[in-house]
Amino acid sequence: MAKTLAFGGLHLATSFSVAYIITGSVALSGAVTFVEPAVNTVVHYFFDKFWERRKTLRPRGAAPAQAPTSPA
Repeated sequence: MAKTLAFGGLHLATSFSVAYIITGSVALSGAVTFVEPAVNTVVHYFFDKFWERRKTLRPRGAAPAQAPTSPA
């Protein structure tokens, strides 16, 4: 857990620094620093749902489904 918290702090510091270098605004950089992880969390949730659905629809290495053939 300590490593996760340390990385979270590093992520926030990096986000703030990059936003500040680009904008020069402490207020805007602070907003970006806290909005970006919130948006990223929501995106990650939906990405996980998509990823799991994709895995269940067609397992890796499986051949594409063939249309049923009628007897001649």
